[in-house]
Parts: sequence; structure tokens; C-alpha cells
Amino acid sequence: MAKSELIVPLGLLVDEPVDAELLHEPTQLAERGGTFVQVDEMRLHAALGEEAQRFACVGAFFHSEDLHFHHDGFIGVVNRKTEYIYRPAWWVPGGHAQTLWGKFFRPRPALPTRLERWDTPDGDFIDIHRLKGDPGAPRLLFLHGLEGTVRSHYVAGFFAEAQRRRWAADLLIFRGCGEEPNRAPRFYHSGETSDLAFALDRVRSEFPETPIVLAGVSLGGNVLLKFLGESATSLPRAVVAAAAISVPFDLERSCRFIQQGFSKVYDRHFLRTLREKALAKLDRFPGLFDRAALERAGSIFDFDDVVTAPVHGFADAHDYYSRSSSLGFVGRIRIPTLLLSAIDDPFLPPAVLDEVRTIADTNPRLTVEFTTRGGHVGFVAGRFPWRPFYYAEWRACEFLADALAGRDTESNRS
Repeated sequence: MAKSELIVPLGLLVDEPVDAELLHEPTQLAERGGTFVQVDEMRLHAALGEEAQRFACVGAFFHSEDLHFHHDGFIGVVNRKTEYIYRPAWWVPGGHAQTLWGKFFRPRPALPTRLERWDTPDGDFIDIHRLKGDPGAPRLLFLHGLEGTVRSHYVAGFFAEAQRRRWAADLLIFRGCGEEPNRAPRFYHSGETSDLAFALDRVRSEFPETPIVLAGVSLGGNVLLKFLGESATSLPRAVVAAAAISVPFDLERSCRFIQQGFSKVYDRHFLRTLREKALAKLDRFPGLFDRAALERAGSIFDFDDVVTAPVHGFADAHDYYSRSSSLGFVGRIRIPTLLLSAIDDPFLPPAVLDEVRTIADTNPRLTVEFTTRGGHVGFVAGRFPWRPFYYAEWRACEFLADALAGRDTESNRS
């Protein structure tokens, strides 16, 4: 494991994390520019419990219209080259609040991207959202999380960070997550790496002299790490480094974990959206899986057992999780890779991160930064609520930039 540069102890998988009905009123207020005080005065759905009340109470400080992204927000950098300090925002308390903040209160800056559709070798297609950079600038290939889209808050954040650095960026939309359903009788899943390989080859063919860096969050991070482990000895030299945020390293333990306590809200939300897509697919491909079994499914684990596994050639959910979890692949990675997670991530037991750290101790290419707090794809920092700083994309891109600079130095010496 590479020596961590993090001073404060630096643990997964939400992109659109809760049912719309559960937070309908506060969501509508945020969209209309209503005050957080109004949110605080509401009684949220009882299913959210104490954590939700704490999250709502965060808001009594300012109006939602005051929220905007600041790169000069409070983040403790003692020495930019050697020391990084992450201080979670005091006004976003707890892992659930950190997780939910981005969806409900983070603005999505408009970015000048264009959409391309690429036909795949199996007769299907993938969509790619592309951000133009300076000529010859590095390209960031980015992977979203479970049920993520181009509208996911972290996508806008990463693309804004790439644009600030004048990089180009490409967002791979997993099959079925775009504006149109994919053609083939299949979906995307946490272990599917062939589309990433296809997209990477296409980008390399278009820009053969351009260095490429990779990043993924949540499910996308699991796909990325599995791919890097699988292709350790054949990865193109153009791929310089990678960063993975809030990864569900052990898929089965992650799915079991979100069936507990407040995290059941996330499990229920994802099950609802996945079920809707699966039923639409079944209408187009009768017999693809057991409709009655899907209708009985009460969790993501059940969904994976009756849909994901049989549709994609796995014996059952256990087989799918065992063969797709990135925990079994990270030890093989051979390029500089940042693993950034929070110990209070509501999607993963902290014990899994201990296992990742043990594996990383034997692999100098891995830089592990597991924060005490930060939630799932949260990492909200900043001294004041009206000046938030979103640490994850800054840290990831800083790591990738350092790797690019190191490669340039080596090239100049050779």
C-alpha cells in the first residue's frame, strides 16, 4: 500500500438514495428555493426516524438558493504536495446526512457536454456523455453508481473538477440507465466489465496519444476495480491511474447491511426503480426471468437472486456476489489507484474496509484513505453551510493529477 498522505483518519453506493415519497416535501422546497427552516419545521415520514430528523435540522441556517459550489471552500491543506486534511462539515452530521445531502441540496452546474451513442459488439448500445478539454489534455473516463445518470450530483461535481483542470471527460452510462432502455435482453450489474473495456478501447482509438485516467463511484467503483484487477497484465500504458469512491467491495455483505435500520430506506428505493425496469424488460422479452418471483422480492438481495443472477449467467445471488465483488481483485491492480471511503458509509460494514486495508498493505499501487466520516459518496466539507466544499472529487482528481505529473516526469527523464 502506498503511504497515505492523509492526516485525519480518512469507508459505498448511493446515487439517488431514497424514495421520492419519503422526502417529497423537502425535495419540492429545495427545488423551489424554499428555506431550510421550512424543512426543519416539517415532520418527515416516520420511517426515516431519528437520523432523518437530525438531517432535517441541519437546515435552519440558510436558504437553499444560497447553496453553490466553491473550490475555495474550507479544506485544510497544510502542504498541497504532501499533506491533505479532510474535515467533515459540522452542519451535515452523520453518515446518512452526508449520503443524502448531495441528492436533495447540491446544485448541478450546467456543463457543455454532448451525447454520443456507440453500438456494442453484441448488437446493443451504450451512451457516452462527453466534455471537451484542451487539445492534448488528459481524459477522465468516469463510471456512475447504481441507478445513476448524467444528472447524479457527483457526475456534475467530477465533470466540473475536470473542466477546472481543463481535462476532457467521458461518462459511460451503464445499459438501461440512459434516456432509452437498452436493446438486449440483459441489464448492467456490479461485475460487468466488458462495456468499460469497450469504451476504453474506443477512447484510446480516438485519442491514441492522450493519457487516460479512470474514476468510479459506488457500483461504478466496484466495476472499475474489478476491471483493473482482471486486466492487470494487459492494461494499456495510456491508462495512468484510477480513483474509486465509496466502493461496495463485498457485494453480499453490502446488500445485507442495507437491509438493517435506517439503511432499509436505500434498499427499498433501489428495489423500486430496478423492479420497474425489470418488468418493462420482461414485457419485451417474455420468459427472461420469473415474474412472480420478482413481484415477491423484498430487497436488493432478492432482486439479484431472481433477476440479475439468472439473466447474466450466475447460479444465484451468492454466486453473482462472489464472482463480482472487487474485494477479490484489488490485490492484483498494477497502476496507482486511490481507494476513498468512509467508515460511517451506511452501505458497508466497517469490517470490510479492514479487509481492504489488509490487502492494500501488500500492494504498493494502492493508496487507501478511509475517513472516519463522510457517508456514501458524501464527503461534504466546509466551515460554513453556505460555502460547501465537496472533497471526494477534488481529492480523486488531485490524486490523478499527481499520477499524471509523475508520469510526465518519468517520460522527460527517459
